[in-house]
Amino acid sequence: MLAEEAGTNEGSFPRPTFAESVAAVRKRKMEETQHLLGDTIRLSDNEWQSPSLLPGWTRAHVATHLARNADGLRRSVDAFLSGRSARMYASEMERQDEMERGSQRTGLDLQIDLDTSASQLNAVMNRLAASSEDDLAREVELRAGFHVPAWLIATARLNEVVLHHVDLGIGYSIDQVDDDIARWLLEWMVFRLDDRMDVPRLELQSTSGVRARIGGFGEPTVVSGADRFLLGWLTGRCDSSKLEGADQVVLPLVG
Repeated sequence: MLAEEAGTNEGSFPRPTFAESVAAVRKRKMEETQHLLGDTIRLSDNEWQSPSLLPGWTRAHVATHLARNADGLRRSVDAFLSGRSARMYASEMERQDEMERGSQRTGLDLQIDLDTSASQLNAVMNRLAASSEDDLAREVELRAGFHVPAWLIATARLNEVVLHHVDLGIGYSIDQVDDDIARWLLEWMVFRLDDRMDVPRLELQSTSGVRARIGGFGEPTVVSGADRFLLGWLTGRCDSSKLEGADQVVLPLVG
């Protein structure tokens, strides 16, 4: 739902309203959350404490991060709806401390935390979804210097749920990401990476029609392929073997 806003896609179809975009993404976000919870409920305590696909993180670290991300988004959105400003996390140190403490919990505690935090975020997202188009176009400050239009909060959360489901290493891979979700999340990464100076200049061309230029240094390199594999490559969830033009490109780790 970001392509039209970001100017990465051209077509004759009218752009959905912000409210329509939020509704479509939220529906898929809730489905993907249930998919993740259905997979994690089967994990034993030992499996929770086993390494994830993220260096240095156990699966319990990933689950704790996902739950605290939901809490942080809820805090920021609640403040936004109240006419205030509140970043997702009080400080980076506190965020890291919460991660370490949370990663030592039992599987049942982790599962309850994942479910409860997602439900609480959904409740505040119900209020956000009822906002006017003008309010949905306003920006929310999630972290210092990182502002996101309110209508994209649902996409930000969908991104966390899908990519960290992959990171858990429990059978779900980037190859399995549905077409609509892959496109939305690729567009989200375009929004995030735009002109970042630590990313080489890239001209992305996806098979679904996304066309975008991102990055802040070097000569542009054309990279093409399916949305899910562009997304996976940009975020370090897969290699470049299913893309064209990406062989010599070195990317920073992107969450």
